[in-house]
Amino acid sequence: MSESGKATAPVFPRARGALLDALITRAQALPPIRMGVVHPCDRPSLEGALAARDKGLIVPTLIGPCKKMEAAARQIGVSLEDIDIVEAPHSHAAADQAVEMARRGKLHALMKGALHTDELMSAVVREGTGLRTDRRISHVFVIDAPTYHKLLLVTDAAINILPALEVKRDIVRNAVDLAHAIGLARPKVALLSAVETVEPKIPSTVEAAALCKMADRGQIEGAILDGPLAFDNAISREAADAKQIASQVAGDPDILVAPDLEAGNILAKQLVFLAGADTAGIVLGARVPIVLTSRADDVASRVASSALAQLFTHRPRPTP
Repeated sequence: MSESGKATAPVFPRARGALLDALITRAQALPPIRMGVVHPCDRPSLEGALAARDKGLIVPTLIGPCKKMEAAARQIGVSLEDIDIVEAPHSHAAADQAVEMARRGKLHALMKGALHTDELMSAVVREGTGLRTDRRISHVFVIDAPTYHKLLLVTDAAINILPALEVKRDIVRNAVDLAHAIGLARPKVALLSAVETVEPKIPSTVEAAALCKMADRGQIEGAILDGPLAFDNAISREAADAKQIASQVAGDPDILVAPDLEAGNILAKQLVFLAGADTAGIVLGARVPIVLTSRADDVASRVASSALAQLFTHRPRPTP
């Protein structure tokens, strides 16, 4: 509040989106990847894909009904003449075709266009013909909140509703892999719950403790885990000190692991609408990364998500 008693705007320490912009710049130094854009039959999905192309991040293949895609192109005043187009009569067929092309190695990544998430993801997870691996599929938001001192990864806020312990292990591993891809050698992972102590009546606290022990025993590698941590203890060193929590993660996490989808979704949207955050995000755990756009995503978010997919595709792989 000001001296006059009127509310004042928060003071952000840096420009909005600056860290995501830096990530895009890093990605532009790498070769573009072949990305299948599934059913881009409206202006936002087509515009986002073409913007990512213009940034040098992707070489798009548009998969869907040609007439609808051309109508969307006319809306934004562009030509599709020099772009690879694969005809598919409707959204379900477009999803199936995109997944098959990724299975055959013709596409490095996928981007959701103007179709429902379950249409695309049903094709991705289909037994026998999909893109499953031995990992559980999960979503990771990469959040640039100007009130936080670095990029913050939040998972899982879009795929797994009530993940059990073995699913949470894969959720953590997917997020750690993405953190490595964007340049974090040993990310700090905060396993969130309502409290910072292990309480049998709150399953997420027990699961957080088990995940930490998994990390100790090498079942989760390449990161520092701590939990359970309440959000204030995870994000604020002062809050953790007040409760005498000794932690390498508290006050400096790179990754926040939500106890369930509802908590993760609320957290990510709070950061956007209350903290002025900009976001990108991808789905991992499949054979290729998937940019799972929302209708509310603007062009900048779609471009940043494409950069994530590109960086992840070009990430160094461990030697077998």
